[in-house]
Amino acid sequence: MSKIILVAGATGNLGQRISKYLLENGAEVRLLVRHRNQAITDLEKAGAQIISVQNWTYEELTKACKGVSCIVSALAGLRDVVVDAQKVLLFAAVSAGVPRFIPSDYSLDFTRFSPGENRNLDWRREFHTYLDQQPIAATTIFNGAFMDMLTDQMPVILFKQKMVLFWGKRDWKWDFTTVENTAQFTAKVAMEDGSPRYLRVAGDRISPSEIRDTVESVYGEKFRLFRPGGQSLLGFIIKMARKFSPSENELYPAWQGMQYMHNMIDERSKMENLDNDRYAGMKWTSVKELLKRHQESL
Repeated sequence: MSKIILVAGATGNLGQRISKYLLENGAEVRLLVRHRNQAITDLEKAGAQIISVQNWTYEELTKACKGVSCIVSALAGLRDVVVDAQKVLLFAAVSAGVPRFIPSDYSLDFTRFSPGENRNLDWRREFHTYLDQQPIAATTIFNGAFMDMLTDQMPVILFKQKMVLFWGKRDWKWDFTTVENTAQFTAKVAMEDGSPRYLRVAGDRISPSEIRDTVESVYGEKFRLFRPGGQSLLGFIIKMARKFSPSENELYPAWQGMQYMHNMIDERSKMENLDNDRYAGMKWTSVKELLKRHQESL
């Protein structure tokens, strides 16, 4: 009998990929959907069952959770989504007797940091206070930072300026995992009968100086390292940016991205005892492979 996996957040990039891998692994996939997009249409054609919800109520979600083996959340948003919407889904899952829940964490290991250091991670920590009180088995997946952001959103590799920008130590290794690898790993976790409370993976561990060397080898051009300052200076800039341009209703204001980098260069960010070898057949993408694909796409 195939496992029934309910996915919340399948309209997003990560949720869509998780759903795709679940289907490939033989799961019966149900998608909680409030708004359809092309990703949902494609997943439905591939065999996923669409469960439309209008108001995200406890009653609607409890009905949708009946008979489900595991819930995978890939919900993304502000506190009203990460805490409030996930909480309704959690309580509905418990009411329906769902045995397992994978929350929408997919980040660096925020258990090693204190409350108040990162707004977006604080919301995930807040949700955990509800999750850990419920009679349901949960598994959080920590994957460092999404490697895909190195080629666009994360201001580290500045292609036009031929520069690798970094804060802190040039030889401190950062943990990166592609969205694809994170989705593949999550699908495998969901297909298990049980898994630990926390799992930690990193597709690549690489320092700023190694990123510079890798970029040069892939693109055949010279890049220089540029260090504006250390962790303290970056922390001060974050405080000023948040004070004068708070943008609290944005998911990723500029200061939030800087805050994530501030956490990445902190020695507490290093994940010990990675679970990369938990499943046979996983091939982890390196930064060099990512950059080769990017170079070929230009």
